Amino acid sequence: MVLEGGGIEVDGQGTAIVAESCVLNDNRNPGLGKEECERQLRQLLGLDKIIWLPGVKGKDITDGHTDFYARFAQPGVVVAGYDPDPASFDHAVTRGHLELLRSATDAQGKRLEVIALQAPSSVSARFESKEFAAGYVGFYVCNAAVIAQEFGDTKADAAARNALQRAFAGRKVVQLKLDGIAAGGGSIHCATLQEPLTVG
Repeated sequence: MVLEGGGIEVDGQGTAIVAESCVLNDNRNPGLGKEECERQLRQLLGLDKIIWLPGVKGKDITDGHTDFYARFAQPGVVVAGYDPDPASFDHAVTRGHLELLRSATDAQGKRLEVIALQAPSSVSARFESKEFAAGYVGFYVCNAAVIAQEFGDTKADAAARNALQRAFAGRKVVQLKLDGIAAGGGSIHCATLQEPLTVG
């Protein structure tokens, strides 16, 4: 299987969120159907439940990476992006994802708590482009903190920071201007690699 880190999100307790538009795309896994993909992912990652998001093909370089749309803050709690602009192709996509996630259950059969992060209404004119990834879901979780993007939309930046602070109550949320990364279609999560703490 051809996979990227941003294409799969796991909760560490047997549940994954996966974007169909990315993982089931013929440009990555030609001929691989959902059933066979699930079988392989269950075996490789020890999964019991996969929540599929439709995503969107051909609109960005990732074909709709999961880490732009939904991430686990902890088991049972999902942070998901929402684009409020009806003129954006991501408006219907993110609205559909929120509906799907709010009705989904995890591997333990528990209904997910979904925290929506609304995309900024404006970004820096210097970096604005068709590929610009204007969303807050691509945060990076590190020791005692969450590093998140800010875009200069004061209201949306503050709302995202406050929502992430609630989702990650034991960590400090730090926002950084990362427009150069966003201009290439990515987020801080795309440019980093978390390593889980090993115990014992």
